[in-house]
Amino acid sequence: MLARESYCSLAPRQVVLKRDNFRMNKTGYASDPFYLRHETEPHPENPGRLTAIQNRLESSEFYNNLIPIQPRKATAEEISMVHDAGYVASVKQSCSDEVRNLDADTVISTDSYDAALLSAGAGMHAIDQLIEGRIHNAFCAVRPPGHHAEQDRAMGFCLFNNVGIAARYAQKVKGLNKIFIFDWDVHHGNGTQHSFYSDPSIYYSSTHQYPFYPGTGAEEETGTRDGLGTTLNLPMDAYSDDDDYISAVENKLIPAVQRYKPDLIIISAGFDAHQNDPLAQIQLTTDCFGKMTELMMEAAEDVCDGRLLSMLEGGYDYEALSDSVRLHIQTLLNPDNPEA
Repeated sequence: MLARESYCSLAPRQVVLKRDNFRMNKTGYASDPFYLRHETEPHPENPGRLTAIQNRLESSEFYNNLIPIQPRKATAEEISMVHDAGYVASVKQSCSDEVRNLDADTVISTDSYDAALLSAGAGMHAIDQLIEGRIHNAFCAVRPPGHHAEQDRAMGFCLFNNVGIAARYAQKVKGLNKIFIFDWDVHHGNGTQHSFYSDPSIYYSSTHQYPFYPGTGAEEETGTRDGLGTTLNLPMDAYSDDDDYISAVENKLIPAVQRYKPDLIIISAGFDAHQNDPLAQIQLTTDCFGKMTELMMEAAEDVCDGRLLSMLEGGYDYEALSDSVRLHIQTLLNPDNPEA
């Protein structure tokens, strides 16, 4: 495990937007050392994940071109845009009482509640910057992750649904109408799907290993009532590879984005579909995450002026995670030449 002390300042030291013969976006980067205080060792979702990401980014040539976004804490009322107020209060109390587990998979510590508020707040503050035109896109390196969190309970390493809260904030506070969420984590985002299953104003699509944890995400799950047709599950067999994923994104997901015409695209960016990840059997290479990023950026340019927010979910092999995040962010910054 990488030493926690190696996790330096999360803000790029300066912003230098160079424009040569290629386009360089204003890409925001949000994270905070406080996320390390969500202490979960020896759990696979542990502080070393962000340490690995930060070290990899700081050694990259493009790091100082990122625009720093300082996360803020979400309020309990903002979290309650997606979660029951009683559940939010119970998480706070559990952390105060030094409870160790909220369920069999979800470990907490005394600072986990505040870290979870800061994780949700990162997405909302990034949306502020997007809507105000200060950035073109953003990546939030946050923990705890969020896409398994249900309205009234923690699940699968997740406390609060970061992308769901960001989507509701974009609508209720910033006035956007329609949001498209693409979840490429290897596990289906049951919490996100259930939060908006009957809501036509938020479209949820997921690529995920299936059948697999958490058991949801069948192709037949397409929404209900007014939301019928605004859930698109793309279940992938174990050992699916880059070609399988790119085909699904190009032939099914991108057409759905184009038909829906959202005002904002949010990516639930888990990197545990990587071939080296220990928790699943999907066989993606690092390059596939770069290609999916390019495809989503092109779709965002077509339908919502390029507005795209990406938030970290899973990814449990430090090297695969940090390499994939580096390429993801580098592509967000410089889609015309992501290896520059």
